[in-house]
Amino acid sequence: MCGIVGAVAQRNITPILIEGLKRLEYRGYDSCGVALHVDGRLQRSRSTARVAELETQMASAKLEGFTGIAHTRWATHGAPLSHNAHPHFSPTEESARIALVHNGIIENHDELRAELAALGYVFTSQTDTEVIAHLVDHMYNGDLFDTVQQAVKRLHGAYAIAVFTREEPHRVVAARQGSPLIVGVGQGENFVASDAMALAGTTDQIIYLEEGDVVDLQLGRYWIVDVDGRPATRDVKTVHAHTGAAELGPYRHYMQKEIFEQPRVIGDTLEGVTGIMPELFGDNAYKVFKQIDRVLILACGTSYYAGLTAKYWIESVAKVPCSVEIASEYRYRDSVPHPNTLVVTITQSGETADTLAALKHARSLGMVHTLTICNVATSAMVRECALAYITRAGVEVGVASTKAFTTQLAALFLLTLTLAQINGRLSDDDEATYLKQMRHLPVALAAVLALEPQIIAWAEDFARKENALFLGRGIHYPIALEGALKLKEISYIHAEAYPAGELKHGPLALVTEEMPVVTIAPNDALLEKLKSNMQEVRARGGQLYVFADVDSRITSSDGVHVIRLPEHYGLLSPILHVAALQLLAYHTALARGTDVDKPRNLAKSVTVE
Repeated sequence: MCGIVGAVAQRNITPILIEGLKRLEYRGYDSCGVALHVDGRLQRSRSTARVAELETQMASAKLEGFTGIAHTRWATHGAPLSHNAHPHFSPTEESARIALVHNGIIENHDELRAELAALGYVFTSQTDTEVIAHLVDHMYNGDLFDTVQQAVKRLHGAYAIAVFTREEPHRVVAARQGSPLIVGVGQGENFVASDAMALAGTTDQIIYLEEGDVVDLQLGRYWIVDVDGRPATRDVKTVHAHTGAAELGPYRHYMQKEIFEQPRVIGDTLEGVTGIMPELFGDNAYKVFKQIDRVLILACGTSYYAGLTAKYWIESVAKVPCSVEIASEYRYRDSVPHPNTLVVTITQSGETADTLAALKHARSLGMVHTLTICNVATSAMVRECALAYITRAGVEVGVASTKAFTTQLAALFLLTLTLAQINGRLSDDDEATYLKQMRHLPVALAAVLALEPQIIAWAEDFARKENALFLGRGIHYPIALEGALKLKEISYIHAEAYPAGELKHGPLALVTEEMPVVTIAPNDALLEKLKSNMQEVRARGGQLYVFADVDSRITSSDGVHVIRLPEHYGLLSPILHVAALQLLAYHTALARGTDVDKPRNLAKSVTVE
């Protein structure tokens, strides 16, 4: 999703802004731009190409300055065209007094647009952001900090903004409400960004702004006020962003690199887990877990499928009722709250707007026991939840999530075992067995990844198709959903997933010789049922592509293609099977020539509703 970088310094900040945008490219974007204070004027450069092209444009124009802002935009209001790209100027390009960038969505932009148009402002874009720029210009009273504090009171919706003015060199003002924003503190210079990674190598002294904060950045000082305009003190934290995560090494794409990092990052996520204990989730976890008698999981996208998998685990092993809600839907329907519910959010970034809003809605209904499974320890979600388990996937650059998903599953299985232990349903022998299996996961995953050459052969067939079905039963149905999502995200092949038993209730009508049907076939209690479903596909001429366990007694034949995973892994089998599906999606996209890491229309971190 959109990214912001801003700086106030006594040196040329163009390299800082450009490098910051490059570090934010993983979030997804379709245009980018920079605005600078240059010799008493505001100048900007914008592009609908990559940041590298913007860098070339700026070098050709010799754009340098000591105060400025930069932005990567993922289009919401208005197409991804140059005139919609940020930064936006006001009142006009020629007489620009205000430059502004914005993440989020302003819900009352139509009302404000009409008001400002009546005052004579001319709009040159379709964005809601230009409305904010004109509003700030209209309200400007000679003090940008005071002006922004007054202007944001008129805004309804979510925003993170950074703004500077021609009239006040060496000053940038920023504000946040519903979208993440951080301050980077330097020596005689200060910075603002939507992500600490954007400032890696520039400063590691980071302040996480809170909801409603407005910050005034100048050369030797910064000043923060809260939502009520009162002076606010926010802790400065040392944050070591992982710059090395942006290096591809021997891999062709970040997605491929991240798939092959999974054995290591799962080992990292489970590092130090020598036994099952509530304290893994926080100092107060034992007390909380003793009070709850049900679980509500809130998540979006891939994280939602992790939650669906966890539902099977939690109800089967811990015997605790568990419901899973799509976060973007949950707060807009009438639900029946229960005070003894553990509300679990799952999010890679910890900044997903829909999941944060769903969490707040659940709390407003009286459900105060909260826990997050998150990959970013300093994120808004971790700060909002009472308990947390931090996965250690590292920075995930590819838009299609891989290692973040499997580390979420590892953390959720730990949660399952902890709840089972609290409820007296985990014997010492079971605990030892499960822990041994979890410690073996990196080795088992590496063996699955070694199947890549066989999966590449399948991908060559898939690349010629436009539709695919994915089937799974029981605990592997969510993994089928995740496999279909991966394929459609990066190859643009239409893919759907179903519980295999539902095949005859509609999807079977789609099956022809041109319809590949991917089947997840572990050697579990549902295997014989699954074999019957596979026969239904073959009877209609469908082509089966089966990921089977080594001992599942499914053999290759005409129309039945089989890849055997090295071992059966019981309840943890979903973590192994999904890695094979990730490789299938990756190599299919590669064969079709799509942009694997930056698929069209998608963003990495979805910070708007």
